[in-house]
Amino acid sequence: MAHRVTADEVKELIDVDDSVTNLYPFIEAANRTINNICTSTNLTAADKKEIERWLSAHFTAIRDPLRANEKAGPVSESFQYKLGLGLRVTTYGQQAILLDHSGALGRWADGKKTLASMYTLNP
Repeated sequence: MAHRVTADEVKELIDVDDSVTNLYPFIEAANRTINNICTSTNLTAADKKEIERWLSAHFTAIRDPLRANEKAGPVSESFQYKLGLGLRVTTYGQQAILLDHSGALGRWADGKKTLASMYTLNP
C-alpha cells in the first residue's frame, strides 16, 4: 500500500537534523505498523493518515532524538530517550496512540499484541 503521508507533512511536526536527509524509512515503518495494527473499520482514511504522520515523526525522533537539555559552558547536552517505553518514548508516539480511537496502538504498545503476531496478520 502507498504511504499516506509525505516527508513534508512529517516535517510539519518535527524538526530534523540536517544529517537526516531521507524520511522514507520512518514513513515506511509507520505505514507498515498502521496497516498491520490499526485495522479497525472505525478508523477513517483521514484518521489513519494523521496517525501515520505522528508515528512517522515518532520513528524519526528515535533516529534523531530531541534535546532535553543543553548547556553552553562547560558544554553539556542530554536527549529525550528512555529504553523500554516503545511508542511512549516520544511525545509523537504518545500522540499517535491518542489519535487511534480504536485503541489498537495502545494495546500493541502495552504488549497485548506481539510483533510476531502483527506480521502474521498481514504478511
